[in-house]
Amino acid sequence: MEINYSMQGDYRLPNLLPTQEPSYHLGKYALLRRDFLRMHKKVMYTNLLTMGKLNQHLSEIEEIALNRIEEITNKLKRELGVTEELKSMDQMKWVGLMNNIRQTAEETVLVELIYS
Repeated sequence: MEINYSMQGDYRLPNLLPTQEPSYHLGKYALLRRDFLRMHKKVMYTNLLTMGKLNQHLSEIEEIALNRIEEITNKLKRELGVTEELKSMDQMKWVGLMNNIRQTAEETVLVELIYS
């Protein structure tokens, strides 16, 4: 690793700034993961931050979480028989089932991906 120096008056001081990361859109799950890493996995958080890979990691987590939630939701909808026909016949039952499915999928993703 090469260290660059800059002149500050009569002294040469090392430039110790972390590498600049490209900016990514960070959604709900990326921010939850960042907070978890910062509070409970400090070494991993610091390593990702100093290597300039934190935002990339968080972006990947966000994408994986959204895909996994969609996958789990579709699977549970098929298993429970939640269809557009049910929606037109009994809206309140459909809304209740969909809320339950969505919450189950999100809880699964949080346990498997975000808080591990």
